Amino acid sequence: MKVDAEAAGFDERRLERITEHFEGRYVSTGKIAGCQITVLRGDHVAYHRSLGLMDRERAKPVTEDTIWRIYSMTKPIASVALMQLYEKGAFLLTDPVARYIPAWAGLKVGTVRAGGSIETVEPDQPMTVRDALMHMTGLPSPMGVNPIDQAFGAERREAGASATLESVCEILARHPLKFQPGTRWNYGLSTDICGRLVEILSGQTFDEYLEHEIFEPLGMVDTGFFVPDDKLGRFGANYSRQPGEAPRLVDDPETSNYRRRPSYLSGAGGLVSTTADYLAFCRMLVGRGEVGGQRILGRKTLELMTVNHLPGDADLTQLAVGGFGEAGFAGVGFGLGFAVGKGPAATSMVGSAGEYYWGGAASTAFWIDPKEELAVVYMTQLMPSAAYPFRAQLRSLVYQALAD
Repeated sequence: MKVDAEAAGFDERRLERITEHFEGRYVSTGKIAGCQITVLRGDHVAYHRSLGLMDRERAKPVTEDTIWRIYSMTKPIASVALMQLYEKGAFLLTDPVARYIPAWAGLKVGTVRAGGSIETVEPDQPMTVRDALMHMTGLPSPMGVNPIDQAFGAERREAGASATLESVCEILARHPLKFQPGTRWNYGLSTDICGRLVEILSGQTFDEYLEHEIFEPLGMVDTGFFVPDDKLGRFGANYSRQPGEAPRLVDDPETSNYRRRPSYLSGAGGLVSTTADYLAFCRMLVGRGEVGGQRILGRKTLELMTVNHLPGDADLTQLAVGGFGEAGFAGVGFGLGFAVGKGPAATSMVGSAGEYYWGGAASTAFWIDPKEELAVVYMTQLMPSAAYPFRAQLRSLVYQALAD
């Protein structure tokens, strides 16, 4: 990967603080096995480093083409896929989801009463496609703790590895929503529904659609829902950390479930990718939907996706339930598939108003700063994503090195 800090408008010496910080604080201390960091500005890569190991047990270093589990960094890709179909007139954002998933026409909203009983009422308004893109559906989560979540989770687990996007939508039709659609933000399955809508509207399986409409045009040759045998040697190991403990192996590449194509093609978190592939996706975003002569998304569509759609221009502190997201809550709005920063004073972090971003469960992250024509991709494999403040620290280290 060709690197030219000066052409990108960065001070190369100050960018080396990124290396010093992540090597000194995290890699050499064993807090993470390794990581890969890339900073892009305009057409130029300003910084790119591979640090440490991708597989500690086999002493394999991070390589240029290491394959990483990107988990929830799948969500922006799934959202772009659905909005490509919006551009073809396949749906309106205000359309009820039940128009495309008829089994959902009778969905009710549930309220958990004392003792655990559930009282249901009619929704004040139908769940819309925009709600699905924004995590404002009210759908239960298999990892949730209230009785609605638990009932759905039990049925979802019973379906096991044979579940598909279609069959899970059928299961969801049998369970009430947790809140009135469009009124609250709750991290969960909403982007899987976006993936199912892609299938319904395109007539293709979700992975086929992504391959033809996003991965092939962008040259994302290593991104997909599984790692084929001929690429296994490039697949990194995944680790987990509990406070006070060293990272422990939780997904060995040799025995990983990612070695076979899943039946459930999760738009919420199913993809693996490389830094080069995800950077190609980010180049397209920096290019306002186009890169290298390939237009993936219209400029105005991307603008629609990356403004705050939360009611009343609220931030997530006002509307989020469940206490978790991949981008923090203070000063953070939400668009159609991306968190949207409301500016440095609101977020208490260096950056620009209008930047957008997301991350993944294994601590991967990216952000796009349109004002600076900047994209940053961070790859590692450590769960949970809140184990260390990688993302906020990397922000400070990147922006302090701007030279123009």
